[in-house]
Amino acid sequence: MSQIITGLHHVTALASDAQLNVDFYAGILGLRMVKKTINFDAPDVYHLYYGNEQGAPGTIMTFFPYHGIVQGCKGKGQLTVTSFSIPVNALDYWMKRLRKFNLNYTPPQERFAGEQFIYFEDNDGLGIELVANDQDLRPGFSHGQIPLEYAVKGFYGVSLAEDGFERTAGLLIDQMNHKLIAQKDDTYRFSASGLPGDFVDIIASPESSRGISGAGTVHHLAFATPSDHSQLEMREKLLGQFNVTPVLDRQYFHSIYFREPGGILFEVATHPPGFAVDEALAHLGEALKLPSWVEPQRESIEKGLVPIVLQPEKFMDQ
Repeated sequence: MSQIITGLHHVTALASDAQLNVDFYAGILGLRMVKKTINFDAPDVYHLYYGNEQGAPGTIMTFFPYHGIVQGCKGKGQLTVTSFSIPVNALDYWMKRLRKFNLNYTPPQERFAGEQFIYFEDNDGLGIELVANDQDLRPGFSHGQIPLEYAVKGFYGVSLAEDGFERTAGLLIDQMNHKLIAQKDDTYRFSASGLPGDFVDIIASPESSRGISGAGTVHHLAFATPSDHSQLEMREKLLGQFNVTPVLDRQYFHSIYFREPGGILFEVATHPPGFAVDEALAHLGEALKLPSWVEPQRESIEKGLVPIVLQPEKFMDQ
């Protein structure tokens, strides 16, 4: 029987400034902007997607940049760290690059055997890790400002801060095709594939404060499912235990949402149709794309959005 959940699809977070967001993720980190659109539930706000060259599930970091939004506070009941995968020999390169752009980072740390990482934060305080490893065979991407031999490959995994691990672990294992693959101290690692890109670490932290939503915090975590059919299977499994939404059309995937036992908003998103459904692969992210049902309001929507520009040349190594 095929898996209903195959791994991570995307992580969506809140930001305070659209241009600073573009500069950080497409400029400094070198991710590709694969889609520039709007928040379908708030058309006066961008929805910016970053990922690898194709915008593949497991590489997609997205943001709702609400200008002037208050700062959030990371804590229990939230996804607190998004980890990106880099080549095993790339840590020294990235520490030098972060210093160049005046970003503070932790010294290299080891969490599980052979897994070295550094931690830093974006302009809004969102928790980011770069994890060096030789298990990720995906190619990296950059706009040319970062040598491909050091480029980010996509997600490594995510960290969830929870009261305890048991109830969320039960959901992941019993209904979402995950297995417990590692444990150290209060950190429990789950995975659907066993490979970098879809690791879900639950950090049991009952003494910590609950998180507060705002800039620099994650809005939701999306898992990938292969098709509309498998998504409906997933929804059927969740009904009766979770308050799961109907299927929603997000233009580039179809989605259902529900709150997991620890309070984090989970989404299950389909692989198809993908980001090339409304623009050529070579030109992903270049134009403002709108769903058909708001296209008649394009003129007013464009007037309400602050222009943003992709400027990787500002973030060259030399």
